[in-house]
Amino acid sequence: MSLNATATPGYSFAASTAVQSRESSHLYPYHDAATAAALIATAHALVTHGKGIYATDETVDGIHARLTAAAASAPPAYSDAQNRDRRRRWRECLYESLPTDTISGVILYHESLIDFQLAPVLVARGIIPGVRADTDAHPLPISPLEPATQGLDDLLPRLQAAHAAGARFTKWRAPILCNAASLPSPAALEAQAESLARFAAISQQAGLVPIVEPDVDFAEDADLARSVAVHTDIIAQIYARCAKYGVLLEGTLIKPSFVQPGLKHPSRATTSVDDIGRATAIVLARAVPVAVPGVVFLSGGLSDADAIAYLDATNRAAQALALRLPPLSFSFGRGLQGDAMVKWVAGDEKGAKDAFEKRAALCSKAAKGELTK
Repeated sequence: MSLNATATPGYSFAASTAVQSRESSHLYPYHDAATAAALIATAHALVTHGKGIYATDETVDGIHARLTAAAASAPPAYSDAQNRDRRRRWRECLYESLPTDTISGVILYHESLIDFQLAPVLVARGIIPGVRADTDAHPLPISPLEPATQGLDDLLPRLQAAHAAGARFTKWRAPILCNAASLPSPAALEAQAESLARFAAISQQAGLVPIVEPDVDFAEDADLARSVAVHTDIIAQIYARCAKYGVLLEGTLIKPSFVQPGLKHPSRATTSVDDIGRATAIVLARAVPVAVPGVVFLSGGLSDADAIAYLDATNRAAQALALRLPPLSFSFGRGLQGDAMVKWVAGDEKGAKDAFEKRAALCSKAAKGELTK
């Protein structure tokens, strides 16, 4: 399939494009019918049949640090050119063999998308390429401890270039500090909700499905009740602002953190996996509009085992409580590639591919609430 086509790899939306212009004028007032159909089709394709997203959007420094940490002993001193080639070869190793029955899409860093031009490798396998849209964070002036995400000023041309390079969706991370007392501040929640909504609107203007990522930190002393309140608040604020900016919710996804007590709260040790799954499912049912076609959880800061267990518990809770929720899937980075990276750094490419496939299969089972069956 040509990368210049508007179609989503592996997904047909021909029926959707038959929407009449008189209908689109009120159903999709900010998008023509074909664009709306493409956005909706891509969003659904990313979360269909227990499939999830492989997040490979680490910065250059971030992926270098992970490759170094995965080595059994201190690696040799590589030149800049050698490090660049290692990053490219690591990406190619898994991109060329991603299991298509469990992985629907991949989030690329702009180096992989623009410089290495790896989108065609994914498209050839029927996997949808995406791209990270946010850049660095800076301190919020009114609350310097809290970060505010940057990247809006030149976002449209960057996303148009990403679309031309093959991307069909994009992601924006908004980190949110959380403790038992003063964080997050109202100003931080408003700033992050505003940036996520503007990002979503601009992404759709460029023909890309936006994934909004409110990443609530769990390193401090918030209890589960506080986590429930903060997650509900930020998600509700995001969608209130999305409505103001004319975002087509049917052509979006959300990438939240799991609702959990902070690592420094005494209840952390006694809060069960099922407690976290139930709280997460209920928060999503309260705050995510029914028009949103899917949820893809982040795994940041969690062990591989915990990320998968929480995903499974959330799906089981949603089923047991008969909640009106879309597919609950994954958008993991470390939660998918940790074992594979250790083997690749050691020179075992086949072992790396096998390890990734095994981990992806477990994630897919968890996305259907079938991990313990």
